[in-house]
Amino acid sequence: MTTNTTSESPTTTSLFDLQSLVVSVRRRRRLWCSLALLGLLAGAALAVLRPPAPAATTKVLVAHADDQPNDTGTLMRTDVQLLQTTRIADKALQSLDSRDKAEDFMRDYRGTGLTNNLLQIDVTGDSDAQAVARAKALADAFVTDHVQRMQRTAQAEAKALTDQRDRMRDELAEVNKEIGDRSPDSDPTQSASIESLFARRAELNSRISDFDQRAEDARTGTPKVVSGTQIVDSPRAVRHSLPRSAATGAGIGLVLGLVLGLAAAAVGTVVRDRPVLRRDIAANLGASVIAELPHRTGRRWQRRRTRAARERLTATLARTVRDSSQPVSLLELGCARSTSVIALDLARALAAHGPVTVVDGLPGPQLAQHRAKPGDPTVVGAGQAASLPHQERRLGVGSVTPGTAWTGLNDLGAQTVLVVRAGHGSTAWLHTVARQLADLLIPVIGVVLIDPDPRDRTDGTLWDGLHTALRGHGERLARQNGAPRTERLRVWAARGPDNDQEAR
Repeated sequence: MTTNTTSESPTTTSLFDLQSLVVSVRRRRRLWCSLALLGLLAGAALAVLRPPAPAATTKVLVAHADDQPNDTGTLMRTDVQLLQTTRIADKALQSLDSRDKAEDFMRDYRGTGLTNNLLQIDVTGDSDAQAVARAKALADAFVTDHVQRMQRTAQAEAKALTDQRDRMRDELAEVNKEIGDRSPDSDPTQSASIESLFARRAELNSRISDFDQRAEDARTGTPKVVSGTQIVDSPRAVRHSLPRSAATGAGIGLVLGLVLGLAAAAVGTVVRDRPVLRRDIAANLGASVIAELPHRTGRRWQRRRTRAARERLTATLARTVRDSSQPVSLLELGCARSTSVIALDLARALAAHGPVTVVDGLPGPQLAQHRAKPGDPTVVGAGQAASLPHQERRLGVGSVTPGTAWTGLNDLGAQTVLVVRAGHGSTAWLHTVARQLADLLIPVIGVVLIDPDPRDRTDGTLWDGLHTALRGHGERLARQNGAPRTERLRVWAARGPDNDQEAR
């Protein structure tokens, strides 16, 4: 969401703000860190509680009659699929004298083609010995089946070539007989026919020799396949390392948990639509961010920085309240405790210039049950605000959380400073707060942002007229601009986006 730079230009709203999404996801790091840690622990626990079944592995060198240097692995993929057939499984079970079903046994092993001629077989079992026996039975069954298939193929090819050769020999015998029946003293006109017979006989002799050679080559190729197909790596049990398995499972669980957590945080951020950037909070409330405070004190070196920020905030608010001719209130949204601490610090600073009474309008016991120190200001309930003398300075503390009684905010102060926790209120509720305060004619001096994002570099100041950080000079600015305060507030209420959220 972007703010307008002039009062005449319309407010533009982007459908997707990547910066706000990144900041919101980073602020919800507890969620995705917790899910990542949960995934890590679950992965490690699963590896420990459910260790892998005993397994064995073996490697088989597979020779093919049609091996080519440029083969893309089609023959090996065929061998892998043939390994996953009931014929191979049945032969292996028969050699093991097992009564298991082939379909069930096929789920316990798999084949992997390492190269065009190297097949790896991985088998699981109830024990290491059973896994090794299964691996050997499978390898032997596959080698036997492969050799038999190659032999049958070679025999079928040789037989086909031999049959063709025999047909050629029969035809050659007929040609020879026909040539023998011709007399040397025959008619010269038939010499052309005799020459064609001799040519046919030569062709048949050549083809018969070719078929003989091809049949011999087919038979010769089978011994190469038989001797080349063998087990090159004897079946052995696979040793599993529990620490390594736990580390692998923990790593996988960590990645899955982190991805799930980031996805959940991103989806939750988009659905909830709770601004976290100074720019968005100032634009939705129609008031500038005048100060920031961390929500937690943090480490020792951060406490000093937080204390200095609180002192600067107290000095700024004290100067603003002293310069104001009307009572000022602090209204919290999602940070009642921080607001009560700010109110007490501000009241102590104002007490040096005169008596101060803190009007407690918070729904909780943050101010009512605080431990009073010597010199602390008086704290009264919101119902006693009307009985306080007018000459005594009052500092109201209230809340604008959902369920707020808007009609009681006028008793706390004619002007207000909103103390808002980043990412607590939705965009719709921030609009509601801005509209209700404008309807009550309570100008917002500024916004104190609690728990801001440390990497937020957006500008939280509005530079168009009333929305500039007034810092207690609302009346003076209104008089200088020649417009009554009431009219200026109504203009902002009319310009602010509306919503259908009910307020009591």
